Amino acid sequence: MADQGAPKSAYELAMERLKKRDQEAGIEVRPITDAQKAAIAEIRNFYEAKLAEAEVLHQSKLRSTFDPAARETLDQEYRRDRERLTSERDNKIEKARRG
Repeated sequence: MADQGAPKSAYELAMERLKKRDQEAGIEVRPITDAQKAAIAEIRNFYEAKLAEAEVLHQSKLRSTFDPAARETLDQEYRRDRERLTSERDNKIEKARRG
């Protein structure tokens, strides 16, 4: 952060207010351990691969389908799969952060 005598930016002031609000609410800030960082990185890599696989499969299905209604159905399924995978990823990352 800035030196005590130097003027603070709006960002620094906002961060101070948020930290104060968290302290008043009883929210404890704990640094992430190396093991947690490794677990989070592994989770992200796994789900990145899953999302890439889903993208490739989706594109492959789209190339073989010319019916607009079928293409729309495929798009909806793909969006649902992406949302499910990102939700799973975010939940697992949150669990890893908590320990």
